[in-house]
Amino acid sequence: MAWSCNTKVHLGGIFLSFFGWVSSCVVTFVPLWKNLNLDLNEMEIWTMGLWQVCVMQEEGTMECKSYESFLALPLDLRVSRILMFLSNGSGLLGFLISSCGLDCCKAREEKTTLKKQLTLCGGVIFGISGIMTLIPVSWLAYNTVYEFWDETVPEIVPRWEFGEAMFLGWFAGFFLVVGGLLITCSACLKGTEMTTMPLAAGREPTQVQGPLGNGSAIMQIYVSN
Repeated sequence: MAWSCNTKVHLGGIFLSFFGWVSSCVVTFVPLWKNLNLDLNEMEIWTMGLWQVCVMQEEGTMECKSYESFLALPLDLRVSRILMFLSNGSGLLGFLISSCGLDCCKAREEKTTLKKQLTLCGGVIFGISGIMTLIPVSWLAYNTVYEFWDETVPEIVPRWEFGEAMFLGWFAGFFLVVGGLLITCSACLKGTEMTTMPLAAGREPTQVQGPLGNGSAIMQIYVSN
């Protein structure tokens, strides 16, 4: 079955958004938001995430300790937890809604207007999910840079640096936003295709019998439904 242009754009947006959503879920739980290398003990590498702090030994062993209290955390970590949870939940909701709006989906196949609304709603939700992923990642990145170059802190004090999860979080938010834009554009393309549908598609031949010369013939004319 040949797919239309808006269906291809819609599927591309869903694949991008799904990849971004999975990456956002990974970023939420891995303790790799920040790294800390100790000059006094280079055999240890400290990593920090939203839920726990871990130390990796040279032998390859890793020990992690979870934060004891949510209220005792800094403001940026508390807000980041909430936003990442909201991002993951809204990303899942956007995936389900936008999938129901696909033209190849048999459910509600006859309700084209409803599918367009579902597609548009799913794209907007994906975009919001991407923004809610980019905000905590960028906020923690800003604080990390600010604390790294803080002149009031002595130079001998170790500084936190960017971890792998921050870069993955930026990619996840970018894919969610771009995927949401593609899905929204597919809804607009679907509306354009509906308005430019040929008029003849809504007509059916009707037989009218009338005299032609000495005999009778059957003429076919097209009348609108």
